[in-house]
Amino acid sequence: MATIRELARLCGVSPATVSRVFNNPEVVNAKTREQVLRTARQIGYLPNESARTLATKKSFMVGLLWDTDHRRPGWRHPFFQEILIGLKTALSGRGYHLLMLATSGEHTDDAYVRAARRHNLDGVVMIDSGTSDPSLRHLAESGVPCVSLDRPVQGPRATYVTSDNVGGARQAVRHLHEQGRQAIATITGPAHTRPGAERLQGYQEELALLRLPYRPEHVAEGDFYVTGGEAAMRRLLETDERPDAVFVAGDEMAVGALRAIAEAGLKVPEDIAVVGFDDIEVAALVPPGLTTIAQDKDGFGAAAAEALVSMINGADAPPARILPTTLVVRGSSTPSI
Repeated sequence: MATIRELARLCGVSPATVSRVFNNPEVVNAKTREQVLRTARQIGYLPNESARTLATKKSFMVGLLWDTDHRRPGWRHPFFQEILIGLKTALSGRGYHLLMLATSGEHTDDAYVRAARRHNLDGVVMIDSGTSDPSLRHLAESGVPCVSLDRPVQGPRATYVTSDNVGGARQAVRHLHEQGRQAIATITGPAHTRPGAERLQGYQEELALLRLPYRPEHVAEGDFYVTGGEAAMRRLLETDERPDAVFVAGDEMAVGALRAIAEAGLKVPEDIAVVGFDDIEVAALVPPGLTTIAQDKDGFGAAAAEALVSMINGADAPPARILPTTLVVRGSSTPSI
């Protein structure tokens, strides 16, 4: 088995630096940390986890909690798959392992707190599923370091990371208007989720700024999945005044909207322009290419990991991080692309 001295020699650093990479990674610069971790994987070096845990009083385990509705295949949503990759990469670079957190069927208010303590977790990352489960609130208030993605939380050692949902929605509507569109509809996410509510808010704000009429019949609620977007688009096509553009609050739903438009014998973007939100991989693959509002998926993971590790190391909960979005123009909104 490779030794710490061998690893240090191959990396051109001291054994003490190698030890810090695995025990206190935040004090080592990112370039050196990544080099040591990469070389450790190559030569099969494994730190003495028991000794590390005793020395630091940490388990170097972070729980991942996603309390998704059992009727929805939440774990398979492509946006969250990309978020998870970024989160795992960021935590691994700081020496932490990610553990999927389950509650063994418990449904008490302290179920997640007990699960976190049972697994001796240093902290927990929570992904918003729109649930109102009080046990999530109890976890945030428990003192266990918590970072939530897309869900505001309050607690002595809790914070959250989200995108500029309002600003991104406004970007989408503004872009459609710049293409000459006047009857701009929207397919929202579920109203009880923060992204769903904020993207609708941004849509409404930008319509008002552009002095475009707000038509309730041009607002159709979806569910962030393909079938929901397809059904919502069909409802919009049945309105008395058919929209000439639609802002869809999630790319998965936008794919469904494209399908519904094609089935109606209409063309994108000639008859109806479409803009999505997320910039998942399929957005660049569907014809004619989906214009979308890109979220910083790597930034989600990095920001969550940075906040969580700082709290694990004793810092106060940092302010919430709101990450900027970017308009990515493809063929679904303009024929010239």
